Amino acid sequence: MEVFVQQLINGITLGSIYGLIAIGYTMVFGIIGMVNFAHGDVFMVSAFVALIALLILTTWLGVSSIVLALFIVLIVAMIFTSVVNWAIERFAYRPLRGSFRLAPLISAIGMSIFLSNFVQVTQGPRNKPIAPLMRDVIVLMQRDNYDVTVSYKQLIIWGITALLLVCFWYLVTKTSLGRAQRACEQDQKMASLVGVDVDRTISITFVIGAALAAVAGTMYLMHYGVVSFYDGFVPGIKAFTAAVLGGIGSLPGAVVGGLLIGLIETLWSAYFSIDYKDVAAFSILAITLIFLPQGLLGRPEVEKV
Repeated sequence: MEVFVQQLINGITLGSIYGLIAIGYTMVFGIIGMVNFAHGDVFMVSAFVALIALLILTTWLGVSSIVLALFIVLIVAMIFTSVVNWAIERFAYRPLRGSFRLAPLISAIGMSIFLSNFVQVTQGPRNKPIAPLMRDVIVLMQRDNYDVTVSYKQLIIWGITALLLVCFWYLVTKTSLGRAQRACEQDQKMASLVGVDVDRTISITFVIGAALAAVAGTMYLMHYGVVSFYDGFVPGIKAFTAAVLGGIGSLPGAVVGGLLIGLIETLWSAYFSIDYKDVAAFSILAITLIFLPQGLLGRPEVEKV
């Protein structure tokens, strides 16, 4: 029982990171119907920006407060990554928006390769570690010399994920920007006819997705303490899987899908072979889509005639 509870805690933490990345996928797909396969590498870039900013603050500038340093790192990572994603949308995706459907997809894969190789060349291929942050834990239960613990880092990740989900649910459902996003999702031409600036709305959506990826990248670095140029591919694919599992286009669905993927991975690793944890996650996705093609919380697609 203790092992199960501990893996449940670990799975929620991992799933929260996946969920934040998945929101970026689902927001972009919901508006322009394109899978931004460079989003995972944007997440990786944000982790490297957080790493560099943290080293500058703690080593060069002598900031001793970890909480203050992480707050500054988070703001820097969000700003830098938002600018990067805005540039990607403006110069790599927008010119191809009226082209055939595969053109933006090919461009997204090209941007993914570019970002991955750029970081590999500039930062090197080796893993980049940092000193452990916030080592303190809370012991929830103890039996037979086995402690079930939750760390302060995990509590921060849970809290930030829940807070951001509530904030962006409010943004999409209660604000003028959210109404513009929903209008663009339904019909971009009609939205432009009623005064919605479609290009501006899409750009802001990319910026928001990048900011969420930056939060996920900072928490990933804080939790695992190491980052590599290859970290954009696997978490990106897992987050995309989470978005599809939860129902791509649904913000709560992205978080639910992320939590499920995280729980499947950790529980499978604890009770079965860790070599097949990815197989288990993708198998659950396939089974779900057989019976629920729209995902767990997605809306069935309505064919327009």
